Amino acid sequence: MDIETKIKSISELVDIVAELKAAGRRVVHCHGVFDLLHIGHIRYFRQAAQWGDVLVVTVSPDRFVDKGPHRPAFSEILRAEAVASQDVVDFVAVNEWATAEELLRAVQPDVYVKGSDFKDIDSDPTGKLRLEADVCEEIGAELKLTKDIVFSSTNLINRFMSSFSDDVQEYLEMFRSRYSIGEIDSILDRMAELSVTVVGDTILDDYQYCSPLGASSKEPVMAFRHMDGDLFAGGVLAIANHLSQLVKEVRMFTVLGEKETHEDFIRENLSDNVIPYFEYQKDAPTLRKRRYIEGYSLTKLFEIYYMDESGLDRERDERFRNALMAQAVQNDLVIAADFGHGAISPLCRKDLTASPFLAVNTQANAGNRGYHTISGYERCDFISLAEPELRLETRDKHTGVTPLTGVVRERLGAQLVAITKGKSGSYIQHRDGTGVLVPAFAHKVVDKVGSGDAFFSIASLAACLGVQPELVAFLGNVVGSIAVSIVGNKKPVTRQAIMKHVTSLLK
Repeated sequence: MDIETKIKSISELVDIVAELKAAGRRVVHCHGVFDLLHIGHIRYFRQAAQWGDVLVVTVSPDRFVDKGPHRPAFSEILRAEAVASQDVVDFVAVNEWATAEELLRAVQPDVYVKGSDFKDIDSDPTGKLRLEADVCEEIGAELKLTKDIVFSSTNLINRFMSSFSDDVQEYLEMFRSRYSIGEIDSILDRMAELSVTVVGDTILDDYQYCSPLGASSKEPVMAFRHMDGDLFAGGVLAIANHLSQLVKEVRMFTVLGEKETHEDFIRENLSDNVIPYFEYQKDAPTLRKRRYIEGYSLTKLFEIYYMDESGLDRERDERFRNALMAQAVQNDLVIAADFGHGAISPLCRKDLTASPFLAVNTQANAGNRGYHTISGYERCDFISLAEPELRLETRDKHTGVTPLTGVVRERLGAQLVAITKGKSGSYIQHRDGTGVLVPAFAHKVVDKVGSGDAFFSIASLAACLGVQPELVAFLGNVVGSIAVSIVGNKKPVTRQAIMKHVTSLLK
């Protein structure tokens, strides 16, 4: 049978299997991504074929492949064709569902075979194999595991088909020799035990998508057609949501406006394990940053801030600070996401120095006009700044990042200072003056908004745990590279996404 004839749709495969079983043929089913067909897959198919009369193989569709940020390397059509080229394979189809469970119910094989990656049903950390085993029992299919040498498409792709530059590949080779995937997984386990308070400015990121019409016929301006809009929970809300994916509970303190409060939207867009405390600024709106964006390229055209930067009055600020510090002194980690829009007052910054471990990011933006720097704090344990924010603090455009980081670290007595450098990665410096530059791992930049907040979130947790500085920066860069592939703050970065990205880099 030629390759094209072997490849079927799922509905065609279901009918074929039903006919084969009615004729007394024993149908064996294999399922996977098969991104880079290798000897491990070939042996897997050969062994599976021995357990029946007909071997059918289904391939995960591109949209549901969860092997990491730059996968699959080959499209579902090419992967199906590669599998169909194997003589022992009788039929191939591309799955229609995200997992194999519904697929198994539809195909109804006699035998379902998984590869040598799994020692037993419960050895799969994702839990997917257990779910598949339950469906096999439900439909009366026998589940078998092959036994052979384990090969990895991810490892082969990283070694021979990496899309990273030579410098990044060289760095990852050195990193793999020092740290393991299991070590990083255990760090995430430890993060889950931390008690965390986060305080900072609420920002609603209002995206208005438009398409260009051309120059106005009567004025020297460009005209655009409005297409659609999105509203995202940004600022401290986004940081709290990122943290919520890694710790059991997040206590969040922030300020909303009394008018145009958007409180219902904010509550609906916070993770269930984020417990908010809201103070309300009199006669002010909740801060909203409206960005007009070209809808196809997502290029930002201009911004409008809806804000009142006067902050809380004395009575409300005192109430806010008392509530915050009553919680903060009980927690392992306090994170100050200080965007300079008034939620964290000068008195609040002073109070925060009583925190057991204080992580701070002071963000420079158009709304604070260069008046907002890290020196507003008397001390910090962990500092995360973008390079322009570091240079603003030191008033130095030209000196290298390493000595400038040392100046800020000594000035505030910080244990660690991380400086994010965009596509150049991040630099982190320990209190003993040693530092390391970790490269960026992003493949596709959709939207840079929120990537620094994502970096800050996980880096703060890692810094609080006292893990090695390089791992702090590495984890921050991993999360940042995931965040830049997400429009706005549409969704938080999950632990599962982090481990998939880490595995794709280190396997």
